[in-house]
Amino acid sequence: MSLLTIGINHKTAPVDVRERIVFASEHLPQTITELTALPGIEEASVLSTCNRTEVTCWHNSDCAEQTLIDWIAHRHDFHPDTLSEYLFIHHDDEAVRHMLRVACGLDSLVLGEPQILGQLKTAYQEAKTHNGLGRYLGRLYQHSFTTAKQIRTETAIGSSAVSVAFAAVGLAKKIYGDLRNHTALMIGAGETIELATRHLDSQGIGKLIVANRTVERAARLASEFGGTAIALPDLPDRLPEADIVISSTASPLPILGKGTVERALKQRKRRPIFMVDIAVPRDIEAEVGDLSDIYLYTVDDLHDVIEQNIKSRQQAAQKAEELVDVQVDAFNGWLNSQDAVETIRHFRSQAKATSDIVATQAKRLLRQGKNPEEVIDFLAHTLTNKLLHAPTSTLNQAAREGRGELLEAALEIFHLKKSDTS
Repeated sequence: MSLLTIGINHKTAPVDVRERIVFASEHLPQTITELTALPGIEEASVLSTCNRTEVTCWHNSDCAEQTLIDWIAHRHDFHPDTLSEYLFIHHDDEAVRHMLRVACGLDSLVLGEPQILGQLKTAYQEAKTHNGLGRYLGRLYQHSFTTAKQIRTETAIGSSAVSVAFAAVGLAKKIYGDLRNHTALMIGAGETIELATRHLDSQGIGKLIVANRTVERAARLASEFGGTAIALPDLPDRLPEADIVISSTASPLPILGKGTVERALKQRKRRPIFMVDIAVPRDIEAEVGDLSDIYLYTVDDLHDVIEQNIKSRQQAAQKAEELVDVQVDAFNGWLNSQDAVETIRHFRSQAKATSDIVATQAKRLLRQGKNPEEVIDFLAHTLTNKLLHAPTSTLNQAAREGRGELLEAALEIFHLKKSDTS
């Protein structure tokens, strides 16, 4: 029995290949059913995101690797040899280590990003719902989740912002603390503004205004988060409401000038405004930063913050890798213990059967009026002899054959000291 993980990610395949090797969520029930029907595949799960697609299975086949490659190639119209150029393949220990590293964000495009853990939990739930999980993969997923929690608790792997949008919101939170009573004005409606808006929403921002040249596009973004959409010409009227301004447009000229901001500050009675200008060229005149009660950050300022945070995450990642190594050993210890489960179950069942027979004999003696103390002695003596007969016979035979390793094992199994045997 073995673990096997096969897949592609941002390190092994370009985006045009990753786009083709995707398992749509609506097809996962059929996908998992097909996987577990493959020869030798007993358990299987699929993780499919924008940056990775991977299949993990528990199998009993020497041909499992090629079987999975052929199956993935067939599903996505690749020749197996062509597909193999882009694949990573992990067996056993390395498959365990890989899943743990993925769960902790150590294998992500953005080091330490937390979204992958949620995606991994979705993959687990899908596999569980559609009968892809059994004892082994189910345990591996749970172990991965526990390890990810430990690493996020004991290291700073995810505590520092490493994207412009996240850094902007992180600075706003440092300045204002609780954002529930504050208003954010987002200028633009592109990817960076959308991401920053999501971060603000996750931090509980009180009120949201989205301004864009195309009001319809602003309305789509604002409606998703219960905000208000306005046109760019309305900015001077709404700016006094804003405690936080984040701007990222493609305008060739500044959208907010020093005069407009000064008037807004007067209406706010000098309450400060935190501003982030992510645009290149700038959306906010540089002179705005000279005003009292304005905290203006540019994209260069944020990149400095991000660089420091990346170094912090890299340092945290070193400790995280050490914790992953420990948890790989822990999981392998559990796996190894499973080899003994059937033996232990049989041993206990045999001991129970012997115990039941001797107990029945002792009860019969009691019913016959025998002295209870004599019955207890009979019970202890008979049960001891019956339980020890097979082990002592085997040890005597091992001694005659010179099998010292079995005698040493008996010392460990029965918690004996060598002096006890002399």
